[in-house]
Amino acid sequence: MFGLLAAVVALIVVGSAAAGPAKAPSSVEDSKVLRKALSFGGISTHLKKFQRFADANGGNRASGFPGYDASANYVERTLEKAGWKVSTTPFDFDVFIQDAPTIFEQTAPTPTTYVEDTDFSTMDFSGNGETTGELVAVDLTLPPAPEPASSSGCEATDFDGLQIAGKVALMQRGTCDFAVKVENAANAGATASVIFNEGQEGRTDVVNGTLGTFAKIPAVDTSFALGNSLANGVTNGATGTSVHIKTTTRSEPRTTTNVIAETPGGNSKRVVMAGSHLDSVVEGPGIQDNGTGSATLIELARQISALGIKPENKIRFAWWGAEEEGLIGSTNYVADLNKKQAKRIKLYLNFDMIGSPNFARLIYDGDGSGFDLAGPKGSEAIERNFERYFKSQNLATAETAFDGRSDYLPFIDVGIPSGGLFTGAVEVKTEAEQELFGGTAGVAFDPCYHQECDRFDNVSKRGLSQMSDAVADAVNLYASDLKALTGNKRPTAAKQAAGLSGSDFLGDSLRR
Repeated sequence: MFGLLAAVVALIVVGSAAAGPAKAPSSVEDSKVLRKALSFGGISTHLKKFQRFADANGGNRASGFPGYDASANYVERTLEKAGWKVSTTPFDFDVFIQDAPTIFEQTAPTPTTYVEDTDFSTMDFSGNGETTGELVAVDLTLPPAPEPASSSGCEATDFDGLQIAGKVALMQRGTCDFAVKVENAANAGATASVIFNEGQEGRTDVVNGTLGTFAKIPAVDTSFALGNSLANGVTNGATGTSVHIKTTTRSEPRTTTNVIAETPGGNSKRVVMAGSHLDSVVEGPGIQDNGTGSATLIELARQISALGIKPENKIRFAWWGAEEEGLIGSTNYVADLNKKQAKRIKLYLNFDMIGSPNFARLIYDGDGSGFDLAGPKGSEAIERNFERYFKSQNLATAETAFDGRSDYLPFIDVGIPSGGLFTGAVEVKTEAEQELFGGTAGVAFDPCYHQECDRFDNVSKRGLSQMSDAVADAVNLYASDLKALTGNKRPTAAKQAAGLSGSDFLGDSLRR
């Protein structure tokens, strides 16, 4: 993800006395050498390693399991060999384990059996148990509002007067954490909960949500269409539909680790940080989610070392553990920073899923213009710089919401400017998005999201190549000059070159 080619360009110009004055390239051109070095072939080497670790360890690389440990050890060894300063930070967390498939079926008025991972998902940290009862709608918004706004189940008072004791709460995704909804339902006497997606564009499919802590009652989630059907037009109160839910789940304490690597040099008071989560879900190997971000950072670090690049600002990469259990690794990391350490981190870039097979080129909406959820000051400049890079490559982009669903959340919570890239998950590609990005309308960006089929062949070579180049350009930009973070124009290549130095190179050594 990091490009610091200005140093290399400067060396070539200085070493060519007979060449005469050279025209300084633009800052995007300046990252060209590093972008070439950051090849899909190099990235795929690490993806294939991750696949082998999963195949040898029960089919996954989930935190707290052997496949994750093998992945973390691999990152540590590879970066140490490349000359980076590497540390690991272990932490304890609770792992969610599902010992048997969940049963979810309608018992009345029309007996219907629903299929797990197709019609519904068992929420991570769903409670264990079995119940049959009438569904009770809890403050639903039907039809859905134009923008996410439902507060279904967010307040304890939402359950007042609903006679929900011994019954199943039917709630709608919206403006508060899933865990809050489920806890409120349990405290009101519900024996299980069903949460369906809210219904706006991009919020229609099965939710695949997590609660973060083990719930008191079984919790499943489903699509807007199924939830809307189960509601029978009722927005508050008994729906006339009964369901049977059985979950076989447990939670147990485990230990996992974050892997942190930084350049030996660079100004330690100006840290440019980027991260990706290294763990998969238990259900699959997680090669797209998030082997793609993790492998890109590994290869980028290797190429920075191979090119002898010495950044003006310190570069720090993180491979987070237990993201799939609720952003635990990044949350612990930020919580352990003192004020001085946090202040030194000038920005954080997040790369979670950047090779979806039916991809879109999505940039986090740092200024809030698209989704009304802005990041800390400086996040808008990060968004604009990504937009400028893609425009220079004649590649269309769109915004994705800064909704706190990945590892940037702890950073923006303490005021660190943040941004990043994403290529889509369970959302279904529209015809308009097909026009912009290619691919297939009517199909999810990643049909294998959180599933066993998220293997090496689930990664788009074209999509990952385009996004990893943008990663390299962004890190090249900020590692050499943080003025680009203020919203000013991008620094010229000459200014970037002045802040970087590298080992002696022959021109041919830069050709790939």
